Amino acid sequence: MVYGTPAAAATPPSSAASATARKPMSLHRLREMHASGEKIVMLTAYDASFARHAADAGVDCLLVGDSLGMVVQGKASTVPVTLEQMAYHTECVARGNSTAWVIGDLPYGSYQQSTAQAIASATTLMQAGAHMVKLEGGGWTAAVVQALTERGIPVCAHLGLTPQSVHSLGGYRIQGKSEAQANTLKAHAQGLSDAGASMLVLELIPATLAAEVTEMLPIPTIGIGASAECSGQVLVMHDMLGVTRGKLPRFVRNFSLGSESIEAAFRGYVAAVKDKSFPVLGEHTY
Repeated sequence: MVYGTPAAAATPPSSAASATARKPMSLHRLREMHASGEKIVMLTAYDASFARHAADAGVDCLLVGDSLGMVVQGKASTVPVTLEQMAYHTECVARGNSTAWVIGDLPYGSYQQSTAQAIASATTLMQAGAHMVKLEGGGWTAAVVQALTERGIPVCAHLGLTPQSVHSLGGYRIQGKSEAQANTLKAHAQGLSDAGASMLVLELIPATLAAEVTEMLPIPTIGIGASAECSGQVLVMHDMLGVTRGKLPRFVRNFSLGSESIEAAFRGYVAAVKDKSFPVLGEHTY
């Protein structure tokens, strides 16, 4: 299935000099990018080699996602992934990374029991090399976000389709379609921002809702199957390289098509997000 190819003219230079000239990404720099309107490029990574290529290609943030349970381990969902596995892959990515901001996913069962458990789990990922941790859900998670940020642990929140809750959500389907669901999501987004979250992933929600949330919050939003109006975009690496088995989600573009190498595909993705040619409204959004 063809999802299109990135514009060659927009592809940034691939020289080692341009990679080494970039300064390591920081939370302050991410906030500056958000304030100036520069799109933030995020991509999942699970090992040192791909992390190095992604960072050299100009990816701003590397998400060590619990999606590794599906694309690396071959499991049916992210639910079985353990904290120990996340720490291992975070260490691998941190070793290969040169300039990107590394975000480690807190896996299912590692932060739901208590605030103390969440702090201990987040500490494990930070010590493994993460610069920030990500957790899913709204409402009760605001207290967890506040506890973590008060202790100097930056947090990326995640609303919309939250894969750890796939069984209660009834599958991988669009969230926030009704007025009541949209209002709840907006309330949760505001609560997470107020609690100290520095970033918010919005997954598989209507484009109009994602745009509204982006407009109302002082923090950057990162879309995946959301809106082109989000502050940035994230894709699962295996999806954007076209190596995921089965039908790719509508919100994915296969950036390996027409690219001579994996790093070239990464550069194409970076360029397309930065110049706002990806995602395309209506083609990659809902």
